[in-house]
Amino acid sequence: MTVQLAAGIAIGLAALGTGVGLGLIGNAWLAGIARNPESATKSFVPAILALAFTEAVAIYGLVIAFQILG
Repeated sequence: MTVQLAAGIAIGLAALGTGVGLGLIGNAWLAGIARNPESATKSFVPAILALAFTEAVAIYGLVIAFQILG
């Protein structure tokens, strides 16, 4: 019972952190484009990389949850 709870908490916190991080990155990126529209092409690749690295946190949480259930 406690093992399943620990796995649920692990993936839940990872998903929560990922959601907040993706929201903050998207907000900052769109605010930057709104202030300087010419920077949209220059900031596209760094923004996508930041989103991908943030999404990796959820995958790490899933891996940890599977290891806890192990």
